[in-house]
Amino acid sequence: MPAPRWFSALEQAVNQNSNSSRKYFPWSPQSSIAAHPFPVFQLATVDSAGKPHARSVIHRAFLVPPANPAHPLLVTSTDIRTPKAQQINYSDTVEVAWWINATQDQFRILGRARVFGAPERNELPVSLPSAASDYTGFAALEAPGFDWEAKRRELFDAVSESMRATWCRPPPGSPLKGGYEEMDDWPAKLPKPSEAKTNEEKKLVEIALSNYAIIAIEPLEVDWLQMSIKPNRRTFFTLDGDDWKDQPIVP
Repeated sequence: MPAPRWFSALEQAVNQNSNSSRKYFPWSPQSSIAAHPFPVFQLATVDSAGKPHARSVIHRAFLVPPANPAHPLLVTSTDIRTPKAQQINYSDTVEVAWWINATQDQFRILGRARVFGAPERNELPVSLPSAASDYTGFAALEAPGFDWEAKRRELFDAVSESMRATWCRPPPGSPLKGGYEEMDDWPAKLPKPSEAKTNEEKKLVEIALSNYAIIAIEPLEVDWLQMSIKPNRRTFFTLDGDDWKDQPIVP
């Protein structure tokens, strides 16, 4: 079965946006993961009181099960100590809003999310999926033995040294009791675990890796708006088993 039409469009738009951005940021390395400008989307979650929370996150990867490409996954990263990790554990239903400037496309994606942190961390209790049918993509990816810990470490290695250092700071959102000057004592850069040389570097990298987590999202509904076409086009996709049904709707 082929990849869904919306996913092919999204993947192409992300690639085109990255190529377009490099024209304006020639100093960026060729890896869209390792350097700016990053593809960014908005991720909305809900807390235990029913209060919504939205924030911008960096797109890290697409994962497509080889045996079932109808169920692609979106991957971003987070600090396991952030509220969003707790919120996803409470309610795994999330929504992504992704505007891609280069192609003038907007994708709103409703899906189920899972958080994959370091094996030694136990902040999040083990939660059961909302419905097995909502995790078909995860099951298809994991069936041949997909290693989430290996993927987490791979993506941790892929980020910049300055980004890597952010995961060995105090918990995000905690008060700066010493004011902004307190940040002067934080490490500005961290090497990959395999490249850490001093004992201090190794200690800090271990802390950062322990706090680093990835979030994988399996789409269930997609609202695709094409603004570059006149008149604009909007298509709503819903997942039915392994098939995506599409319905043109009013922009």
